[in-house]
Amino acid sequence: MKKEVKDTIIVELGQKLKEYAHFYLVDLTGMNAEQTSNLRRKCFKNNIKLLVVKNTLLQKALEKSDVDFEPLYDVLKGNTAVMFTDVANVPAKLLKEYKKEGIPALKAAYAEEGIYVGADKLEELSSIKSKNEVIAEIVALLQSPIKNVVSGLNAGGKVHGLLDAIAERNK
Repeated sequence: MKKEVKDTIIVELGQKLKEYAHFYLVDLTGMNAEQTSNLRRKCFKNNIKLLVVKNTLLQKALEKSDVDFEPLYDVLKGNTAVMFTDVANVPAKLLKEYKKEGIPALKAAYAEEGIYVGADKLEELSSIKSKNEVIAEIVALLQSPIKNVVSGLNAGGKVHGLLDAIAERNK
């Protein structure tokens, strides 16, 4: 591969690192063409960009980044694919579907500004809440007291109506 091509790939990987907030490093060794194709389809449906990369080129792109990715350098051996995403837990949930087979295997991940190394971190990564999930929980918590007040006011109106009806009957 010519140096110009390598430099272009490094720049493109650097742009992906800036474009996407999270990425996973996975090992696709052992997957046949059909399995790889199915994985790519699932990634596409879940807005995950899957790229198979050369370890040395990825490491150079990581080194040029503003973030210190040094803990990831040790896992850059063998077959490596990168899953770029904007939602931290989506790739982990996708990889959990394949957990029985062990392919693809999680090598490491960068999610929510944290570095996770090892396949044992998959459970932890899948439990990370996305920004939208956190916002939904906060909205639900804020709505709960308001709903109680409104239902109390509605019930109070019914009680008042019943008391008026009883008073009318007793006259």
